[in-house]
Amino acid sequence: MTDQAAPMLTADIQLIQRIIPHRYPFLLIDKVRDIVPNKTATGIKNVTFNEPQFQGHFPGTPIFPGVQIIEALAQTACVLVGVSLDLADKNMLVYFMGIDAAKFRRKVIPGDVLELRVEVKRGGGKVWKFTGSATVEGELAAECEFTAMMDMPKG
Repeated sequence: MTDQAAPMLTADIQLIQRIIPHRYPFLLIDKVRDIVPNKTATGIKNVTFNEPQFQGHFPGTPIFPGVQIIEALAQTACVLVGVSLDLADKNMLVYFMGIDAAKFRRKVIPGDVLELRVEVKRGGGKVWKFTGSATVEGELAAECEFTAMMDMPKG
């Protein structure tokens, strides 16, 4: 008897845009890999100098804002839910309900690749709770817990 795990799923930028409504300049993930439905996923954010936030955060010392790291974690979680529940092309909207225990451990700068790992703590209905961590080259950059509500527009 072999003990093979099911292949992990991946969402490219086209699938991401079919699941979540975010667009430039607020779409903060480039792909999601290692998706285990209803459990975990890892988003990838390639941080580049030409992003608009670096004009003001901070001139001469560009640092990716911590709140955008948390948003990127949330977008990763939305894709995880979208893949888990087959919500592509369903116009899902997502609303933050809470962010807890957010901690920032290192600066994220242009040239960094953020790995955004999210894990479902509670889910299945409209309200989902996640833990998330963002790393750069294996070094913890940020972590938090967050709650979001998934909503489908009527009509």
